[in-house]
Amino acid sequence: MSWRTVVIASSAKLDYQMGYLVVRREDTTKIHLSEISILLIETTAVSLTAALMAELMKKKIKVIFCDEKRNPSSEVIPYYGSHDTSAKVRRQIEWSSDSKISVWTEIVTDKIRKQEEVLVYFRKSEAELLHEYLQEIEYGDTSNREGHAAKVYFNALFGKDFSRSAELVTNAMLNYGYSILLSAFNREISANGYLTQLGLFHNNMFNPFNLASDLMEPFRVLVDRKVYTMDRQVFEHEEKMKLVDILNQEVWINERKELVNNAIKIYCRSVFDAIEDADVSEIRFYQYEL
Repeated sequence: MSWRTVVIASSAKLDYQMGYLVVRREDTTKIHLSEISILLIETTAVSLTAALMAELMKKKIKVIFCDEKRNPSSEVIPYYGSHDTSAKVRRQIEWSSDSKISVWTEIVTDKIRKQEEVLVYFRKSEAELLHEYLQEIEYGDTSNREGHAAKVYFNALFGKDFSRSAELVTNAMLNYGYSILLSAFNREISANGYLTQLGLFHNNMFNPFNLASDLMEPFRVLVDRKVYTMDRQVFEHEEKMKLVDILNQEVWINERKELVNNAIKIYCRSVFDAIEDADVSEIRFYQYEL
């Protein structure tokens, strides 16, 4: 099972050789493709061959490109992630509203539960209010407990005046971490043969990643927790690597410890099974040891 997130942070030439990614700088490094889950090209001073890109796509390795400011700007995923992609896409289009709403309700509930756990860990009194919201969640979250919880949660962590829309270093950190998670979810959705555009709840015509935006919700707290513990005055390469490394943290899922990267795979497949079988008990949420 692939597990590595490979980050190319300085000038290099990348090519393919006998199953290996070859990184050529002053010295040469080789990494077998079977070990790689995500390849993050953090600098624009990198050249790579078409042969390498073709092999990366065959192995379903997510490739993320960053802009001149070293922020993720685009990603490459294969057209076909599964041998039965056509059948799965047809089924995805026909997913019933009831199944989608039921799964979304479970996802939102777990997200708020994990937000509450973070506030409890950091001894924030607002955790009690989130606990109340958990008891008030309705089918499909029609009363928008998720939105109310988010406001309370972020203000508890980052201050009463904090806003997710403000141009702050904290928001830059959060957005960077979320974009790494989003890419990991896009990779898994595609690898399972589904379309990232067709979401459960998110339905923005300008968002090509609606389904990933839905599925990643309970994992966002991993980024929030990390950002809260960091020095939020500077956001350079070292800070970004701490956020990328979230994928290599360990969590509990299916009664065993897994890297977050692998937990995403297990969780996504369980969600797809839950929708196909109309049984939300099949969803496998992770647990984080705070």
